[in-house]
Amino acid sequence: MGRAVGTTARGIRAPIVKQGDDLIEIVIDSVLNAAKSENFNLRDRDIIGITESLVARAQGNYATIDHITKEINNKFDKEVGIVFPILSRNRFAVVLKGIALSGKKIYLFLKYPSDEVGNHLMDIDKMNQIGINPYTDVLTEKDYRKLFGENVCHPFTGMDYVQIYKDLAVDDNIEIYLSNNPKTVLNYTKDVLVANVHDRKRTKEILKKAGANRLYGLDDLLNEPIDDSGYNPEYGLLGSNLATETKVKLFPRNSKYYVDEIQKRFKEKTGKNVEVMIYGDGAFKDPVGKIWELADPTVSPGYTSGLKGTPNEIKLKYLVDTELNNLTGEEAAKAVKEKIDKKDIDLVGHEESMGTTPRKITDLLGSLCDLTSGSGDKGTPIVLIQGYFDNYATE
Repeated sequence: MGRAVGTTARGIRAPIVKQGDDLIEIVIDSVLNAAKSENFNLRDRDIIGITESLVARAQGNYATIDHITKEINNKFDKEVGIVFPILSRNRFAVVLKGIALSGKKIYLFLKYPSDEVGNHLMDIDKMNQIGINPYTDVLTEKDYRKLFGENVCHPFTGMDYVQIYKDLAVDDNIEIYLSNNPKTVLNYTKDVLVANVHDRKRTKEILKKAGANRLYGLDDLLNEPIDDSGYNPEYGLLGSNLATETKVKLFPRNSKYYVDEIQKRFKEKTGKNVEVMIYGDGAFKDPVGKIWELADPTVSPGYTSGLKGTPNEIKLKYLVDTELNNLTGEEAAKAVKEKIDKKDIDLVGHEESMGTTPRKITDLLGSLCDLTSGSGDKGTPIVLIQGYFDNYATE
C-alpha cells in the first residue's frame, strides 16, 4: 500500500528556556519525548524547526535601551535622521526609545501609505481622493493630522503609530515626516540611520550617492557587545523585538552551529538523518490587512545543507488536464508516478512546472513553521515536519 499521508507539521512543546540552558539537548529531547508520547515514528529527512527566539534566549542575546543609547552616541553627533522604520511597538518602538534618550535631534521619516511590510498609516482610497501623490509629496506631521485626523489607528492593533513614536520623544526631540524618497532626509540632516529591513542596502546606496555624511543601518548597530550587551555581527538590531519595556531580544548568533550540532547529535541518538532550521517570521501576506509578515531580515538565519535550494516539482493539475487527460483511475496514477520518477533535475522554465511556488525551501518551511507554532501562547517553539520531501510517487 502506498503512502496515505503527505506532509505533516507538529508543534512540539518544550520546557521554558532560559539563558544558559543547553538548547541542543532540549530540542532533541523534546522531539523524542513527543514521538514517544504521541506514538509516531521518526524518519530520515524529517525537518526540525526551532524558533529564533528560543535560540536568542538561550544565548542571552539581549540589549537594553541604555545600550542602544550608548551605541547611538558612538555613531552620531548632535542629530540623526531615521528613514523608513516599520510601524511596530514590538519591533521599533523600544529601539526609538533608546535613540531618543540620547537627547539628539531626531528627524523621523515614515513611508506611506504603508510601511515596508504593509502596516498602513492611512486609508489608500482616501489618500487618492485627497489627491496626494505618494511618489512626490512630503507630509509634515501637521499635514498628516489635518488630512487624516487626530486618531488614525491601525486596523488590527488599534494603534496610532505616529502618536506612539511621537510620545517617545525626550524634550520634544522627534519631528515626524511622511515621505517615500529617502533623499528627503538630507534636507534636514546629513547624518542618517537607515531603518528599513529588506531594502536597506538600496536605501543606503541612494543616500551615500546623494551626499549623506554619517550613514548607518540598524544592521550596523550592536554588531559587537557594548558593556555586557548581546550583539549580532551580521544583523545588529535588525530582527530585534521587545523583551521588556526597556530591553530587546536580538536575532540569534551562530545559528549554523546549532542546526549542524542538532543534526549530528540526533543522528547519534536515533540513527536518523534529519534536517534542521532556525526560523523567524514566515514570509506570507495577510489578505485582509495587507501585512507582509516578514519583519525579520531573513526567514531562516541558519539551516542544514539539505534545505538549500528551491522545490523541483511537477504541477500535477497541469499534467492531469493536458497530456494525461485521457487517462483515469489506476492508469492515470501510474502515469503520474512515472512522470515524477523521470522528471528533470531542474524544471525551471518547463511547462510541467508552471504554477509551482518559486521560493526557497527555507522560506516555504519557515512560513509553515511560523503558522504552526504561532506567536502567542501555544507553547510549541519547536516544529517537526514530516513527509515534506515526499511526492505522489513515494511509497
